Amino acid sequence: MEDLLCCEAQVDYECRAYADPVLLKDERVLQNLLSSEERHVLSSSYFDCLQSELKPHMRKIVTEWMLEVCEEQQCQPDVYWLAVNYMDRFLSVSPITKSRLQLLGAVCLFLASKLKETTPLTAEKLVLYTDRSINYDELWQWELLVLSRLKWDICSITPHDFVDHLMTRLDVSNPWGPVRRTAHGYIALCALEYKFAMCSPSMIASACVVAALRNELDPTMSAADLTVSDILSQLQTITNIETEILRGCFEQVDEFLRSLAPSSTLMTSCEVQSNASLGIVSCSTEANIPSNSAAAITSKNEHEKAGTPTDVRDIHF
Repeated sequence: MEDLLCCEAQVDYECRAYADPVLLKDERVLQNLLSSEERHVLSSSYFDCLQSELKPHMRKIVTEWMLEVCEEQQCQPDVYWLAVNYMDRFLSVSPITKSRLQLLGAVCLFLASKLKETTPLTAEKLVLYTDRSINYDELWQWELLVLSRLKWDICSITPHDFVDHLMTRLDVSNPWGPVRRTAHGYIALCALEYKFAMCSPSMIASACVVAALRNELDPTMSAADLTVSDILSQLQTITNIETEILRGCFEQVDEFLRSLAPSSTLMTSCEVQSNASLGIVSCSTEANIPSNSAAAITSKNEHEKAGTPTDVRDIHF
């Protein structure tokens, strides 16, 4: 009996809030989100005017790694988008070297998980996920640096905040079914593409909801113009965004998602595909962090090959 009680005491339970129908149906909540969302959206490309060493493909490498960390640690959906938002906002005001980009990504994950998770990511796990290319002092020093550059304004609105509001108001039969989960997945993938950092969260959410609904209604991915038009019309009424702007954003998201389709999975933290043009090489680590994702449990040996897809310092020009 004592052994049973001891085992139960060691189990970690995490409470997560359910969707509150009162808040979702309150029009004031949606309007507050729409009126505040532009505050944390990039207005221009920092690659063109500020970051001399960084390139868009470097950002994609680090955001892929950040996504893998969130997946393995089963973080809340908006932790990843928040972390990417912090990183983009920091890079839009402070130039850095490419050797510090992964450190910045780790710090942004650290902050986002503290804001959204009941059990945040620990400094120890993040150091292990970077294959110890950073240390604790750097992580904590840069945490303060990022907060100061962001002026401690870290309550950014994300596309995930809009999904439930949109699904509740759309004329769909099952707003809490697989379409909702698919939309959240598409939103996460959109964070990989830099151009979407300059779109408002409501536009990204709307485009991903349309893509998820279209794919649910038409799994063959063939055109369903009437259905898409009807959904866009409803979304225009809900968000007050012009239909043509919504359609343009949807087409860009759809094109981006189709470009990812041939590679059924992203680079995982277990295996790095070589890329001669960037000089990316595989790295190894002895970090033993449990994983619940399907890609990471294929074999123990594969999981122990690497704790990060790449250290940006391995990119040579």
